[in-house]
Amino acid sequence: MANYSNNQNLNFHVDGKSLVVTLILGVCLILGLMIGIPYYKVWQQEMDGKAEFSKAEQNRRIRVEEAKANLEAEKLNAQAEIERAKGAAAAIKIENGSLTENYIRYLWVRQQKDLNDKTVIYVPTEAGMPIMESTRLKK
Repeated sequence: MANYSNNQNLNFHVDGKSLVVTLILGVCLILGLMIGIPYYKVWQQEMDGKAEFSKAEQNRRIRVEEAKANLEAEKLNAQAEIERAKGAAAAIKIENGSLTENYIRYLWVRQQKDLNDKTVIYVPTEAGMPIMESTRLKK
C-alpha cells in the first residue's frame, strides 16, 4: 500500500461546467456512432457490390478473350488441314490421279514416325490372319 504523508493532498476537483461539457460530448459521440454506423454499413455493402461486379465483368472479359483465341486457333487448324489436303491432292495428281498401293504404303510408313515404343502393329499374313505374339509379354 502506498503511504501518503500529510503534505500530499489528492484532490480531484471537477467543476460542473466541464462535467456537463464532457457528458454532452459523450452523448454526441454515441448519437453520432448510432447514426453513422448504419450509413457506413450501407456504404461498405455498396463498395463490396461494386467490387464483385467489377470482378465478374473482368472474368467475363477473360472468357470472351479465351473464346476468341480458341476460335482463331480453330480457324488456323482448319487452314492447315485445307493446305494438307491440297498437298495430298497434288501428290495424288502426280501419281496419275489414283491412289496406288505403293503410295498408300508410303503414307502408312510415314505415319509410323508418330508412334511410341509401346505400340504393337499386327501385319496380316498371306492367309489374312494376324501373327499372334503369345510370347511377347513373357519375360
